Amino acid sequence: MMMGKNASSEGYFILLGFSHWPHLEVVLFVLILMFYLTTLIGNLFIIVLSCLDARLHTPMYFFLSNLSFLDLCYTTSSIPQLLVNLWGPEKTISYAGCMIQLYFVLALGTTECVLLVVMSYDRYAAVCRPLHYTVLMNPRFCHLLAVASWISGFITSALHSSFTFWVPLCGHHQVDHFFCEVPAVLRLSCVDTRANELTLLIMSSIFVLIPLILILSSYVAIALAVFRMQSSVKLQRVFGTCGSHLMVVSLFFIPIMCIYLQPPSGSSQDQGKFIALFYTVVTPSLNPLIYTLRNKDVRGAVRRLVGWEWDL
Repeated sequence: MMMGKNASSEGYFILLGFSHWPHLEVVLFVLILMFYLTTLIGNLFIIVLSCLDARLHTPMYFFLSNLSFLDLCYTTSSIPQLLVNLWGPEKTISYAGCMIQLYFVLALGTTECVLLVVMSYDRYAAVCRPLHYTVLMNPRFCHLLAVASWISGFITSALHSSFTFWVPLCGHHQVDHFFCEVPAVLRLSCVDTRANELTLLIMSSIFVLIPLILILSSYVAIALAVFRMQSSVKLQRVFGTCGSHLMVVSLFFIPIMCIYLQPPSGSSQDQGKFIALFYTVVTPSLNPLIYTLRNKDVRGAVRRLVGWEWDL
């Protein structure tokens, strides 16, 4: 019997989440709510500011706005459900809700991997090919790269999530996680899931390892170009923008690799929950801070916006 039939006969899954530590649930609720609100405010701030200030109508801030919108969607696909489960006694999610959540979490996570590669290429073109930058990163090409990032994520998720939900269940419907994630759902199976685990490993290698290699290659080239620069002002500017991107890449890719580049049966479930909590809650809330705190362009845009509103 297929997983869909088995699970849909009950109509729901139970997300165990952090129910093994009931004394932590209130604390986690408050912390996660704070991080979620920070994510919403910070990323909306970047999107609105990038739209309103004409000086931020550049490829870098176009992709940064895409990343901010992506983080908003990514956190919203799982965090509201987690907050409801932490606050109340009910910890259920419908079968359809679980399918939709798994699909969007996987799609948005894959899209972010590709988008971070695109952003690293933008920095490479800006530093290593400055005279050709406006030609290379023209608006049409930038829009094409952004659309390709989103499409690749959603198509990949459609294929992989369909494979996951064709796995037969063992009869119970308790997902030992705080959201429907591929490794957690595969643990419900009562049959050999090595084919699914191999598929997950291959897809993770394509959309995690290869993007990471491309990003690191871009920054090796950037580092070589930086060392040849004579101007200390240019050097500081490059380190400011590229350092921010590298920090975001590290915060996203390291926990993702801990989850998806090992078999689901070989990882600690409790450890996986806290790692997933980091890349679904903490990382999206830090991205706006990382990109804006030391960014002169953003600070200048804020001053201009505040001054414009004050004049009105």
